[in-house]
Order: sequence, then structure tokens, then C-alpha cells
Amino acid sequence: MSTKILTEASGSLTSAYLIEAIKKAGFFPVASDIDPECVGRYLAHDFIEMPSKDDKNLWEKTLGKLISHKIDIVIPSLDETLLGWAQKKEEFLQHGVHTIISNPQTVKIFQDKWLTFQFFRQAGIPTPLTSLEQKYPLIKPRNGRGSKGIKVTSEFVHMEGMISQELLEGEEYTVDVFCNKQSEPVYIVPRKRLGVKDGKSTGGIVVNHPQIIKWVKRICKQIPFLGPINIQCFICKDGSVKFVEINPRIAGGMALGFAATENWINLIVDHFIFGKKINPKPVRYGMKMKRYYAEVFIP
Repeated sequence: MSTKILTEASGSLTSAYLIEAIKKAGFFPVASDIDPECVGRYLAHDFIEMPSKDDKNLWEKTLGKLISHKIDIVIPSLDETLLGWAQKKEEFLQHGVHTIISNPQTVKIFQDKWLTFQFFRQAGIPTPLTSLEQKYPLIKPRNGRGSKGIKVTSEFVHMEGMISQELLEGEEYTVDVFCNKQSEPVYIVPRKRLGVKDGKSTGGIVVNHPQIIKWVKRICKQIPFLGPINIQCFICKDGSVKFVEINPRIAGGMALGFAATENWINLIVDHFIFGKKINPKPVRYGMKMKRYYAEVFIP
């Protein structure tokens, strides 16, 4: 029977590429969401309705669903449950479920923007000035995703659960990275964001940027990552690079990272499940991506 791979948050506008990538790799995609009528249900071969992230028996119920649907691999992508997947990784493996996620300590650091800033500073990685007080104009939630809750203001803000940050001017880059079992970056794919809506990339171009690549290699030497991760940075007007955040998970815009290299679903199965060595292909610099809405018709 074909390997069953579960994707999370399968109702998001960027979930379709991952489901299609699983199909193209020759495996069995299983969508999941709290919404039983999410679009991913009609794109995948099977569907699991997930319990709420606030359910006190969330992980007990989740394991039961994974076992009953005979899931082989989970690729977490939902920020609210990312740490839970990391903490349950070893337990789920005992039931034959492989969870492609970094260790809990790594996930914990990069889900908190203040801990992320502290990591960057301690590791000598260039990053914007950041404070728990309202020192700088850019205000962000410590724990958050996309553009939700972010504002630029000089007016008073209640700073509980927030950080303030130096406002960067320059070009925004996203870096798709695939790390192997030894936490070595097999692929580093910088892409300039050509359009953003609600924190999601609507277009991009793959750029060979040696400075970004050099710093990403240094980041990966300082802390262990596994599988696909996503790094955000700016190229400032003076040409310097400053790193803003790391998402220790697969990301919506990674469709371009896949297209510029190879299908990372194959890498996940071959390397993490069967232990095969990865022989990376040349990155296709200059490749562009444009996004559009698509329809699913349900008879």
C-alpha cells in the first residue's frame, strides 16, 4: 500500500501545492482540518477531521485518528500545534507514525520572537534591534504568524505578549531550507518576495545570494533543524542582511523552493524513512512563481 502522508490546515489557500506534491511523488495524501468541508478534503485521497487545538484530549484523539487511518508520515504546518507535534514525535513513532519536525527546544525558540531575537544575538547572526518595551516603531506579538497583530505606530501600546522591533527598509527575502538527519542544510533556496497578502507570498523569484546562503549555513550550525524550514530576512539598503524569524516547518511559499530543486516529499520519504543519502540537484536560480485562485467543484 502507498505511503500515507498527512497534511495539516488543509483548508488554507496554500495547502493545495503540498497535496499535489504528495500525489506527484506517488504517495497517498491525507488532508486534515477542523473544518470538515475544507477544500483539502476534495483534493486529497482521504480526510481526517481534527479536534480543536484547545481540546484537553487533543493528542490522545489525534493519535487515535492517525492509527485508525494508518498514517505513515505527518508533515506539521500549523503554528498552534507545532510544539505539540515535536513533543509527541517519539511517542507517535512507537506507533509507526513519522513526524517530520525539529526537536521541541528548537521549535519553542522560533515560535517566540523574543527568544528568536536572543538566539540570533547569541549566535552572532545579524538581526534588527528588538525589545520587550515599546522602544521601536514596529510592534509584533511574541507568538504569532503572518501579519496578524503587527503594526507600525508611535502611539502607546500595551506590551504584554508583544515585542517592539527596529523597522527595516530594503528587500524582503524568504529562504526555503531542507535539513537532513544530521541537521545539515541540503538545500538553501533564497527567494525574493514579489508580492505578499495577509503574510503569505503571492509571487517570488529564486535568487543566488551568497551572503544569505553563508548566514543560513551558520544558523544551521548553531541549532539543529530537521526537514523543511523557512527563514525570513531583509537585505537592507546598505547591502547588509538582517534575519527576522525562522519558521521550523514547511511553509506555503515553498512551492517555489520545490520547483527550483526537486520534490521535497520524495526527500522526506527516501531520507527520513528509508535512510537514503540525498544527492542535491542544482538550484534553478531565476525561476519565478506567480499565484492565482483556483476552483474545486463538488458534485
